[in-house]
Amino acid sequence: MASLARIRARGAGGRPTWRIQFYDGAGQRRAVYLGAVPKKAAEVWVSRVEQLNVCLIAGVAADTDLAGWVASLPDSTHDKLVRAGLAEPRAAARKVVTLGQLTEAFVARSTTKPATVQSFQQTLDSLTAFFGAGKAVDAITAEDADKWRAWVVRDKKGSGRRKKKRTTSDNRLAAATVAKRVSVAKQVFKAAIRWGWLVKNPFADLRSGSQSNPARARYVSLKTIRDILDACPSMDWRLLVALARLAGLRCPSEIGALTWGDINWEKGRLTVLAKKTEHHGGEHAVRVVPICPELRAILADAFEQAEAGAMLVVPMAARKSVNLRTHLERIIAKAGHEAWPRLFQNLRASCETDWVERYPAHAVAKWLGHSPKVAAEHYLMSREHHFEDVVGGGGDGQRRRPEAPTPTPCDANCDAIATRIASPQASAPESSAPHETTKPAATTGDAAGSSEIRPVPKDGRVGDIGLEPMTPSLSS
Repeated sequence: MASLARIRARGAGGRPTWRIQFYDGAGQRRAVYLGAVPKKAAEVWVSRVEQLNVCLIAGVAADTDLAGWVASLPDSTHDKLVRAGLAEPRAAARKVVTLGQLTEAFVARSTTKPATVQSFQQTLDSLTAFFGAGKAVDAITAEDADKWRAWVVRDKKGSGRRKKKRTTSDNRLAAATVAKRVSVAKQVFKAAIRWGWLVKNPFADLRSGSQSNPARARYVSLKTIRDILDACPSMDWRLLVALARLAGLRCPSEIGALTWGDINWEKGRLTVLAKKTEHHGGEHAVRVVPICPELRAILADAFEQAEAGAMLVVPMAARKSVNLRTHLERIIAKAGHEAWPRLFQNLRASCETDWVERYPAHAVAKWLGHSPKVAAEHYLMSREHHFEDVVGGGGDGQRRRPEAPTPTPCDANCDAIATRIASPQASAPESSAPHETTKPAATTGDAAGSSEIRPVPKDGRVGDIGLEPMTPSLSS
């Protein structure tokens, strides 16, 4: 309820004024000073103030009568409602913000990863190309938003700084990409509302759609990967391909940050810094990934070739100047295969697809660093042998036939490597002295030289280094 109070005149010839007090939705006491008006007019104001306050607290729009009354007020009187938080500034008084200013502020104030901001830029370029950088953001309507989305769907030329041939046959954006752009546009204009630059988001009711794109999913078999590993020109490339396909690490963020101190040779574990999800905190910042025998053999070979004091497992992946995608496409061609879409993500997805056939989905999702829902939408792929198994009678709820063996992430070749590593008769050759790190590994916190990594010894058994401790804290 609002209350009306009479304020005495200060001077002898002055007239008394009126003050309306009320409590807003946050429980704060607010006031509207009417000045020297007749008492009946002040009582009308009390009723209107109560109605406006109730609408704001309930989150509903004012009715036609109330909205018309507010619109009819002169600017000086309307400002009293604005100062009390009961009305928005009129268009003439509101600061005009252009689309160019909004996009610049959105990038400057973003707290997301640089790679994420770079992906946002494609949407920002698209908005600027359609509306123009000088377009006032409060002049963009919901109808304009619909027109922009339709233009994005039909556009075949592309916009922005990076223009390249698209993967679709007609050179249009994929449905998942359109959905991503709509989602980012909503975020941009939602930020404008939060900053007080806009009253309503014209993109709020625009349907985003699914950002999953099954058309670009490709399963990369272990046989193909072994051909590519044989064609790799260096150990860095062998490690990069193996870690992406056999351990499901993100490239380059997780592979480039991996250190020799992150490897637990005794228990066969990798401690991985998940830079993409570390801002969520807790277990999202660091995860533990199992090392299969085939990957462990490659890691052991790489360790023996590493320089003394080396810390990074794949230094090449940590350098931003290296174009990993282009070089990997050349290696794939050299191996006699054709490059697939989303080179590194499909390696990671293929790894998860293999693992989830043998192990629980929730455990595999934890190893990969996301939820089972994300895995189902963006990673897991249907395999041809699933279809054939049902046709052959394996999907009738009965036990699988002997001729259709249970698929495993490591085939006979991997099992042979495991046997060789575990067998004393198949010992590794005598190696040089153990490497010692010159400073603490990024994920261990050990003293200098305490995170020495031992290669596979001659007796065939793994070293005595224990599980590396988790990072106590990570910053975004």
